[in-house]
Amino acid sequence: MVEPAFNPRIQVLSDHVANKIAAGEVVDRPASVLKELIENAIDARATQIDVKIGGGGKRLISIADNGHGMDRDNALLAVERHATSKISDVDDIERVATLGFRGEALAAIASVSRFTLTTRPQHLDAGTELHITGGKMSDVKEVGCPVGTSFQIRNLFFNVPARRKFLRSDQTELTHLRQMFLVYALSHPEVGMTFHVEDRPVYTLAAGASLLDRLGELFGNDYTRNVREVNEDRGQIRLTGYAGMPHVQRADRSEQFIFINGRPASAPLIGYALNEAYHTFVPKGRFPSVFLFLTMDPEWVDVNVHPTKKEVRFRHPDAVRDIVIAGLRRVLNPGEAPAETHSQPEAPSAVPAAPTLRLRIEDLPALPMFNYPRITPRQEDEPPPAASPRASVEGPVDTENVPKAPWSWCRVLGQVGGLYVVMETSDGLVLMDPHAAHERLMFERFMKRLLERSLRSQGLLTPETIEMTPADAAIVRKQLPLLQSMGFGLSDFGGDSFMLDAMPDFLGAASGQSVVFAIAQTLEQGGERGGTERWAEERIAKAACRAAVKANDKLTLQEIEQLVIDLAAADMPYTCPHGRPTLIFMGFKELDRKFGRTL
Repeated sequence: MVEPAFNPRIQVLSDHVANKIAAGEVVDRPASVLKELIENAIDARATQIDVKIGGGGKRLISIADNGHGMDRDNALLAVERHATSKISDVDDIERVATLGFRGEALAAIASVSRFTLTTRPQHLDAGTELHITGGKMSDVKEVGCPVGTSFQIRNLFFNVPARRKFLRSDQTELTHLRQMFLVYALSHPEVGMTFHVEDRPVYTLAAGASLLDRLGELFGNDYTRNVREVNEDRGQIRLTGYAGMPHVQRADRSEQFIFINGRPASAPLIGYALNEAYHTFVPKGRFPSVFLFLTMDPEWVDVNVHPTKKEVRFRHPDAVRDIVIAGLRRVLNPGEAPAETHSQPEAPSAVPAAPTLRLRIEDLPALPMFNYPRITPRQEDEPPPAASPRASVEGPVDTENVPKAPWSWCRVLGQVGGLYVVMETSDGLVLMDPHAAHERLMFERFMKRLLERSLRSQGLLTPETIEMTPADAAIVRKQLPLLQSMGFGLSDFGGDSFMLDAMPDFLGAASGQSVVFAIAQTLEQGGERGGTERWAEERIAKAACRAAVKANDKLTLQEIEQLVIDLAAADMPYTCPHGRPTLIFMGFKELDRKFGRTL
């Protein structure tokens, strides 16, 4: 291998070379070209954006919008490096309210493609068309065109063969293009958008849509039934959007969409907040689906920390983390007490022992229907069950504070495998794991007592002296009143030491020192209740698992009924505390399709 000759002379690079270097940072594949051009269209207040793709984006990326357009002089300036209408002073970088602001994208794209820009503002009768090849202007002319701006990007990286070799197959690049389109279609559902591949329509999205409408257009209306609205407002910061129920989960984060002031972006602390919120609902290694919008003062967000603006920093990260955790927890646990609630402990009560439950149903009747209290009643215009096996049953129902139950009625059909309970509901067929269901009920019961500060303390035979690092000791000292209210007999022993003489009884024989260390490590990250609950959730989940019914137990029909009633009223009936499903559902539509009965 021949080493390059060392040249100590410093020289100024030409604009042509500088543009190609910038292109390597801004444009790494066709999807990043699409990203920059869609952002420009949205910043131009477009209400309609049309995209056409050819050859996986290598041969053609065409995007047209009906935004405000540009006159000739502005069109010529737009393709110069560091030319932009979005900021004018260094202080503007501290309060960026647009998607683009650096003024690099168009120059970078034009330097590595055959580039055509056509544009016209509302007040002019004729538009301007620019042709640039590999960064060199080849033609400027007046043309007739609609109001707005359109780009034709052909033969991407034709003059950078090394970069072109690193592109993947057309199909792979098209997948990235579609994902990029989907991100911006979600971030601005009010904008109408179309996406054509080789002149074939793939997406045709209507303008003026709500986020839920857009989710239905992109993922299907059945998908929208499995998401819940998030709306958390704390004055300076607001969190809106939709969160998927725990059973809507994936092996990766590809369905986690975070938008900050309308910008697709994220930060490590948001990933942490999502993990905290879904900790007891989704198994480790699985990821929930979320579509979340954070809105705050632009001065609170630093968007100039990543070349492609994928990551941001927050001026008040704790506030952002807390609102994400609280907003999602409110959806996942609708009955959960607000974060600021600190009720006084009631008379101590022991954690209830697991009832003697059995799993083999020995007195199964001839398919009766059970109408459970506090579950959505049948509407007056619905036929009684005698008219249709898929209808609700009649009868008096307490409609006060009706929860969101997973079914309006059900009947137990039997068991399979000596364990799983088979049920028919108003919507289809359900398999229930009694062990997982009982775990969920025990867990919610324990957590309710934790949040109400009504757990019993158990004195230690020998008090422990706990030595901590100065940083951990400062954190624990700050939260000492809260820990004491949760059942810890913890007192400051001076320096970095604490005396522990009692612990919550559900912790059993756990090492006091290890538990307090775990609290110290999570308090700082968790914020509000997040950190204090995380350690407790893990312990309570284990306690619930030990207390729940097992596969070798037996259940009477009456006990199964009670389990179904309690599960229907649970805050999160779909998963156990470890994230395993309690219910597997197959709707009548799916059954009809499998049996070829679809119309």
